[in-house]
Amino acid sequence: MPRPESGLAPDARLRAEIVAVLRGGHAHVDTRTALADLPAARVNDRPDGFPHSLWDLVEHLRIAQRDILDFALDADYEALAWPDDYWPDADATPAAWEAARRAFLADLDAVVALVEDEATDPLTELDHAPGYTILRQALLVADHNAHHLGQVVAVRRALGLW
Repeated sequence: MPRPESGLAPDARLRAEIVAVLRGGHAHVDTRTALADLPAARVNDRPDGFPHSLWDLVEHLRIAQRDILDFALDADYEALAWPDDYWPDADATPAAWEAARRAFLADLDAVVALVEDEATDPLTELDHAPGYTILRQALLVADHNAHHLGQVVAVRRALGLW
């Protein structure tokens, strides 16, 4: 695991720490490793004792992360309906699987870019959502992703894909 940079100004240090939590690889599996080398032919498999397939988990991660990003950036944000809008209702095709995986990673990069943008104050309340900050939204993404990526690893192990 890479050693954190030393000697950073407090603002830069805060941003670096948030990004480290978002990317994983410290106390949690790193995102790209968790999603690497998954055969599309197996993503709909549900191992015994597991309620979700890899597709269910990754599509849920994609939807939820996009929703959090939309909430943070869009003053006209409209909430999704829980739980129906947050989980897929059908199995994945190979194209849908790849699109979801790529979109999830791209949105994670967008959250990281938002945190790294020096024009963004992670501690300032959002104009359209008093009480909410970019810091809170970034930590929500990190926490939610860590939880479900842990499930991805467990399902991969049960399927013999880890």
